[in-house]
Amino acid sequence: MMLEIRGVHKRFDAATEVLKGIDLKMEKGDVTAILGPSGSGKTTLLRCINYLERADSGTMIFDGKTYNMAGATRSEIARIRRKTAFVFQNYNLFLNKTVLQNVTLGLIYGRGINRTDAERAARSALERVGMAGKLESFPQQLSGGQQQRVAIARGLAASPEIIYFDEPTSALDPELIGEVLAVMRKLAEEGMTMLVVTHEMEFARNVSSHVLFMDHGKVIESAPSKEFFTHPKEERTRAFIRSILTKGEQ
Repeated sequence: MMLEIRGVHKRFDAATEVLKGIDLKMEKGDVTAILGPSGSGKTTLLRCINYLERADSGTMIFDGKTYNMAGATRSEIARIRRKTAFVFQNYNLFLNKTVLQNVTLGLIYGRGINRTDAERAARSALERVGMAGKLESFPQQLSGGQQQRVAIARGLAASPEIIYFDEPTSALDPELIGEVLAVMRKLAEEGMTMLVVTHEMEFARNVSSHVLFMDHGKVIESAPSKEFFTHPKEERTRAFIRSILTKGEQ
């Protein structure tokens, strides 16, 4: 098992429990899509897994090591993050840095890689996402889809074992979504392990290997993607799929 989390709870205040005992398992090469209505806890779960938020309780087993999610030390968190990458909804690029600089900065200053090796890794990653021709461009000179592809390249350059995606297409105009999903599909085909919070049903159905459906801070259903969409077991899952399909037909 590459990644397993057990019993994750997160409360932001006494009245708001956002995560109510979440379990999740992933093998190397899995692409797991986390689906659910807004406010179901999807993004909070992803942020807790990468320690951008501190869970109140829970256990993580990652690459054979066990971590207390509420009490992980700074060195343990750093060890986990060296093996992971996080792609944000709004790109999080430095507007005063070029594409190449945006990808190399974390390698040089965060991981201590020398500039020559960092630039080599960055160029290779940008080539993988179709952005090799934009090395000297600044973010404001790029479309939203191009900026998100740079953000994906920034994650790839660090050679992560798993990439977390937090609704990577939700900030994009509809005509730009396809180029980002195409990159993600390619990564899946190459065997990249990915955990993806998304509203893109086509991606979840046709690219992901597994679906986790959340509502009100709980996992309602967890199943292989084909089974999830063709034979959902829970009525709440069926209602969600019907509502999404109805919206898609409008």
